Amino acid sequence: MIEFAGIAFHGLTLDDVFSERDGLAQIVTVNAEYIVRANEDECFGRIVNKGIAVFDGQVPYLVARWKYRHRHFDKISGSELVYHICERAARRGERVFLLGGFAESNARSVDRLRAQYPGLMIAGCSPTLRPYPFPHDHDQSILDWVGRYRPHYLLVGFGAVKQDLWINDHRRDLERMGVKLAIGVGGTFEMVSGKLNRAPRIVQRFGLEGVYRFAKEPKWFRLKRLLLSVRFLKYV
Repeated sequence: MIEFAGIAFHGLTLDDVFSERDGLAQIVTVNAEYIVRANEDECFGRIVNKGIAVFDGQVPYLVARWKYRHRHFDKISGSELVYHICERAARRGERVFLLGGFAESNARSVDRLRAQYPGLMIAGCSPTLRPYPFPHDHDQSILDWVGRYRPHYLLVGFGAVKQDLWINDHRRDLERMGVKLAIGVGGTFEMVSGKLNRAPRIVQRFGLEGVYRFAKEPKWFRLKRLLLSVRFLKYV
């Protein structure tokens, strides 16, 4: 475990992520925005620190590497972890469920991952986008979808923070369904499906993926997230 920027990072390697545990393991992929939110929102901070936090953002990862020069730990992004999960599930005969994202991207991601990992048991659904917390009926329909499939791995693409709150709020329901690992993956299904391309590797290397996405899709919410992310340095 590494203490960095007010967060206890327990997921330092893939072995840590997939370590056998009792009950549900909630994986939280932490970038600069999450560091700021976790430090400024006590409730969200508890969720992050109670879960298995991994380094997702490149800039926080590089700063942590500089601070902990003699420790080994990896950058583990949600967009890469989805493939590790599917490879593991296919090998072990376990089930994966993709929840959220746009309907077309979700369905296309299921098809692509099933083709890439022969024998993989995978399904998904994309509920209508709603503000969180969801209305009771909407929430129950989501739980019914997941419960019918009873996945071992649940990947939730409801968007930053909302997905982590939802997993935490429904921990007991998910555990009863047999989910052993749940992770918020943001817009990963759009990338897996091919709808969106990841930033070039040189852009990723310098931690400028957020800037790249804003340049490709100049929307106000992306600019707000970029401005919020810059504040993470005050917590290092």
